[in-house]
Amino acid sequence: MAASDVAVCIIFLSQTVVGALGNLSLLLNYLVHYLMGFKVRHTDLMIQHLIVANLLALLCRGVPQTVAAFGVKDFLSDFGCKLLFYLHRVGRGVSIGSTCLLSVFQAMKISPENSSCSELKVKAPKYIGVSIYLSWILYLLVNIIIISHMTGKRSNNNITSMKDYGYCSSVHTDKTSQLLHSALLTFPDALCVGLMLWASSSMVLILHRHKQRMQYVHKTSSLRSSPESRATKTILLLVSTFASFYTLSCIFQICMIVIYNPHWLLVKMGAIVSGSFPVVSPFLLMSRNSSASRLSLSGIRNRKIPGVRRNM
Repeated sequence: MAASDVAVCIIFLSQTVVGALGNLSLLLNYLVHYLMGFKVRHTDLMIQHLIVANLLALLCRGVPQTVAAFGVKDFLSDFGCKLLFYLHRVGRGVSIGSTCLLSVFQAMKISPENSSCSELKVKAPKYIGVSIYLSWILYLLVNIIIISHMTGKRSNNNITSMKDYGYCSSVHTDKTSQLLHSALLTFPDALCVGLMLWASSSMVLILHRHKQRMQYVHKTSSLRSSPESRATKTILLLVSTFASFYTLSCIFQICMIVIYNPHWLLVKMGAIVSGSFPVVSPFLLMSRNSSASRLSLSGIRNRKIPGVRRNM
């Protein structure tokens, strides 16, 4: 095995293991909080779906890429390739949708009472669950088109017009079909990214205006040190990280669509960039979650127990 192949093996294996452990530990933390009776915040449901989508996208792409990087050939059937690519695209899409909903909801939550979002601010929590499940349905339907193009490498021995992805292949189609398919798959993602950029800009503007007001008003508590502010900054960091990796991923995807027979290094780099956000995002959320855990535990310690008088 060449040195480049060994390096790719190590990267895929590390990415898959670290990402899976990070997302599973965060999901387990939420499960423990739920079993202990902690108050569930509106953003928790979105983050839980984001974690599940991250795991789906990471495992369905990271595991077969790792196996293929170790030199194992033709280990997936035609059905296996279709299923893994389909689930990866669904998980990637729901990850985009959950991040979008998270940023939009947080922008509404910290918006001033006299803003145009005041009515939506009250109604938004009621539609969080519906919005998340609709995003699952949307990406389950949109990505069905992937099934018709993907095929296992063992089933394409007599087909020359194939695009190699290492462990699976896809059938080449004419340029018009490629453009239509790309537009159909890209439109929901582009809409979510646009909403994320709008929400992020709104949050930055709100925090900046509040900081300017607090320069003239001397108070001990401010939005900057509040839980809402910490959550806002975490979500801004999450969105900016996502936007960076998503932009790089789109560039690699466009290159693989345009190039008739892309080089194996281009395919591997695209897969590594695509799997980076599911790896990084749980660790960005852990700092926010640990702060919430400390607040919850302090609340339990300070809670008055019936029949027991506190010592003054």
